[in-house]
Amino acid sequence: MRSMTGFGVGEAPLAAEGKAFPTGKLMVEIRAVNHRYLDVRVRAPNQLPDLASSVEAIARERLTRGRFDVTVRLEGAALGAVTLHQERARSVFAALVALRDELAPGVDVPLSLLGSVPDLFVPSIEQAGDEVRVALSTAFDAAMVSLDAMRLREGLALGDDIVRRLVTVRKLAGAVTERAPNVVEIYKKKLKERAERLRAASDIDVDPGRLEQEIALFADRVDICEELTRLESHTSHFETLLASSDAVGRRLDFLLQEMAREANTVGSKSQDAVIAHAVVELKAEIERMREQVQNVE
Repeated sequence: MRSMTGFGVGEAPLAAEGKAFPTGKLMVEIRAVNHRYLDVRVRAPNQLPDLASSVEAIARERLTRGRFDVTVRLEGAALGAVTLHQERARSVFAALVALRDELAPGVDVPLSLLGSVPDLFVPSIEQAGDEVRVALSTAFDAAMVSLDAMRLREGLALGDDIVRRLVTVRKLAGAVTERAPNVVEIYKKKLKERAERLRAASDIDVDPGRLEQEIALFADRVDICEELTRLESHTSHFETLLASSDAVGRRLDFLLQEMAREANTVGSKSQDAVIAHAVVELKAEIERMREQVQNVE
């Protein structure tokens, strides 16, 4: 089990032998918080405007449920150095020469004109596409390792707390199950006592058949065997999912919703103060588990 909350950072060098761009490094930070679905938000350096889409594609391949804020940073000399985009410069100069030949043949076209053309001088890092992609993948992997380690630690703590609460839920459900058969007997005893008092006070005999019919109707109305059986089934399934290494947060949340539904039904059917008190505690414990499960991947 992994928590959806965590932080990871990774870095990779941006220097390759024989390449003409400066030394530097690329860093990736990943901050994760709980979210119902997968939500990826990327911040990339201005020097690499196309990097954000690449980072988001990598993130969506490797991440599952949660909100992830991914920040990519460049550090070192890679930030400031610029180089001439030679292909673009050749194209611009050729266009200027062609215009000269059309308008004023023989006139010199000074190279200094290129200095006023925008986007001819670009950050060196922009021309290191392959190296940036390799560094990005390496840094992202390192950040994921760091993030997963933290999320696993958080997940273990969450799991321990949820297991303790699950034990309490089972204990309370067991107490309700043990108490349930006595409810009809208690009602039967009270009904007969009332009939005896009525007979003693007014000499009116209560029809035994009607009495038994009333007891049978009450027994049917307060029967919670089905709800307790389903609650136990959901609890067992929940326990199985806790041991899974998959992303189970949404399934756990669904099971807790169903457990809360059964507890509500038991509470609405109950005509017994002891059971009602146990159900209140049961519902509170299930709600606490739901709060914890919101942060499970």
